[in-house]
Amino acid sequence: MRLCRIEVAGVPRWGLIEEELVTPLAVPPWEGVRKLGGALPLATARLLPPCEPTKIVAVGLNYRAHAAEMGKELPVEPLLFLKAPSSLVAPGGIVVVPRQSQRVEHEGELALVIGKAATKVNAGQALEHVLGYTCLDDVTARDIQRREKVYARAKGFDTFCPVGPWLETGIADPQALDLEVRVNGARRQKGTTADMIFPVAEVIAFISHIMTLLPGDLVTTGTPPGVGPLVAGDEVEVEIAGIGVLRHRVA
Repeated sequence: MRLCRIEVAGVPRWGLIEEELVTPLAVPPWEGVRKLGGALPLATARLLPPCEPTKIVAVGLNYRAHAAEMGKELPVEPLLFLKAPSSLVAPGGIVVVPRQSQRVEHEGELALVIGKAATKVNAGQALEHVLGYTCLDDVTARDIQRREKVYARAKGFDTFCPVGPWLETGIADPQALDLEVRVNGARRQKGTTADMIFPVAEVIAFISHIMTLLPGDLVTTGTPPGVGPLVAGDEVEVEIAGIGVLRHRVA
């Protein structure tokens, strides 16, 4: 099943994608998939970020090769940080390079949206709490991150979290997905989620022993190697096999 969020007559609604049509839903999908009717062509629908997060929880350095390219030691447990919900950008949206940074970079990632509240769950139960999977660009002001050694400002700017284009609920194994990032059509990143240090189920379980994950919350799982700079005018594509392609621009 493929789920999205769309704007209908100025009102945000969840939607169900079937073939090339989107049918608005009466309630969020974790409350049941209840169609409202009035299907729209997917090609003309205004897509919104496919989440309603009280928080965006991210994992840093979750691929060995990325840790190596950053010159950092491997973490012994998931390295967590938060991105502000105000950083969300819809599919096809624009990342704005802030004047405070001279080096903004892309980080293509597999992300997931929670569909059932998770508190102190174990890894064996964790995937039962996932509504679906999507693509995300964890945009980062690298110069600020290196200077401050913390992630809050470097990753928290408005527009620094493009996500979408939709949620795919039928992913049987989140550790068997190929990921690629292209900038202006040229490949920058290529990896597989099989290379994660901490698999998705372990990440969810770990977070749930710190804070309760609520329906609609967004969790992103780290980036493979190949991160690089973005400048105004760039067009970015984050593609994950079995999910789709997230596209955004840079200004």
